[in-house]
Amino acid sequence: MPELPEVETIKSELLPCVVGQSVTQITILDAKLVSGISIEEFCRRLIGQAIKSLERRGKYLIFHLADTQSLVMHLKMSGTLLLNPQGTGHYVRAIFHFSNGIRLLFRDPRRFGVIWLVADAESLVGRLGPEVLSEKFTPRVLVQTLSKHHIPIKAALVDQSLIAGIGNMYADEALFAAKIHPLKRADTLSLEETQNIYRSIREVLRSAINSKGASVDTYVRPGGQLGTAHFNFKAAHRGGKPCPVCGTPIQRILVRNRGSYFCPKCQPGTA
Repeated sequence: MPELPEVETIKSELLPCVVGQSVTQITILDAKLVSGISIEEFCRRLIGQAIKSLERRGKYLIFHLADTQSLVMHLKMSGTLLLNPQGTGHYVRAIFHFSNGIRLLFRDPRRFGVIWLVADAESLVGRLGPEVLSEKFTPRVLVQTLSKHHIPIKAALVDQSLIAGIGNMYADEALFAAKIHPLKRADTLSLEETQNIYRSIREVLRSAINSKGASVDTYVRPGGQLGTAHFNFKAAHRGGKPCPVCGTPIQRILVRNRGSYFCPKCQPGTA
């Protein structure tokens, strides 16, 4: 699933291609993609609109339109956005044409991705927790948030209502860097442990953004290139491989039905 670094990369690479451009044509190939309104109404309201700005909120992409509406996309498990690819290929669910000749394809093999056209994007993203790379997300905020929740720290980190943008991969990487077991209860963490998690989250995410995201499954950048963040992974998706710190095999367990990777020696205990 694309997480914060992948969606941030997509936003940054789409921005110069679509901001200031108008939507001239839309082809919806999968009616399930558009939520809340009919395909006919979606196209009628969107065609002719100019993209005023583009932002990321958590894992959502928000295209702010000149008429104050917002086109909101969530790529979910396997969605990708491709700029001017050769042909259309398989699994394309929608094609957007812009006034500068750009074609933007929404490709999604598992068909979980969703698009909305709404008057106010806050109706969708207002429930999200703070952005982990924003100035408002401080160690104090994380301490206050985690202290209220009697759940495994891994579950807390991927709960979008508590913190926005972190998913399985980067939660595993942050916990490995902080030396915290994924099953350790959020409300039992010491101040030092929480501060370590805070630093690790931000370092891991910034590094992944610099590497243009992680291409471990279906994720590719809008131009078709792969991200390289996964080459730096220490725990995520490395089950059975030696820990880069101590050599102990990385283990995989389920935490609230989510596959979680950790080193049993570097991240001991579940209290």
